[in-house]
Amino acid sequence: MWIKQMILVVLGLSAGVAVAGGLFSFIVGLGVVSEFADRTHTGDCVLLYEESIALGGIFGNLFYLFPVTIPYGQILVPIFGIFGGIFVGCWAMTLAEILNIFPIFIRRVKLLRAIPYIIAGIAFGKGIGSLIYFWKGWG
Repeated sequence: MWIKQMILVVLGLSAGVAVAGGLFSFIVGLGVVSEFADRTHTGDCVLLYEESIALGGIFGNLFYLFPVTIPYGQILVPIFGIFGGIFVGCWAMTLAEILNIFPIFIRRVKLLRAIPYIIAGIAFGKGIGSLIYFWKGWG
């Protein structure tokens, strides 16, 4: 029984690391950090920005797993909403500016012939994962 639990722990941690790595690479790929530094003329603080994003992800997960009551939370929620909206707006802005990165990357890596197989693999993986999810009654 404990072997199943350990396998679930390893799978859960691995999935979490993969998702977090994908999100952070997406942030870096969009150029959010460099765009912040460029717009605010604070290029010397790029490491601080990157560490703040990583710590935000870590503390966000910890607060999600272990709920903490924050005093005066009703006052802080709108402030958090404003900062979250600014961050999402910056994502949208950098995504609009850097949207042409994917065609350039695909051409340089010479993935032109493999694109249908990659898309089919992603689709089959999502489909099989959904079938297992609902077949097991987890949903």
